[in-house]
Amino acid sequence: MRLTVRVTPNASADAILGRMVDDAGREFLKVKVRAVPEGGKANRAVEKLLAKRLKLAKSAVRVVTGETSRIKGVDIEDPSGAAERLISEWMSADG
Repeated sequence: MRLTVRVTPNASADAILGRMVDDAGREFLKVKVRAVPEGGKANRAVEKLLAKRLKLAKSAVRVVTGETSRIKGVDIEDPSGAAERLISEWMSADG
């Protein structure tokens, strides 16, 4: 599955904040990471945070679009479907 994420780097703590809707009506999962946006560090932190919270292997979560943008496309490999249910819960919580 592909998840669209809006990332805030340099945060005080790593956190998944919930759903965000921009002015154009696009939905994102809002995520904060402590990592800096240099050399892919924030992208790796997003992958690690999502994998941990979804109880998946780190290799199952990859930033595939938006390498240098706050808006990222993240591919998640989850054959069991458990991650999709948890993501649905996150997306129902406004951030």
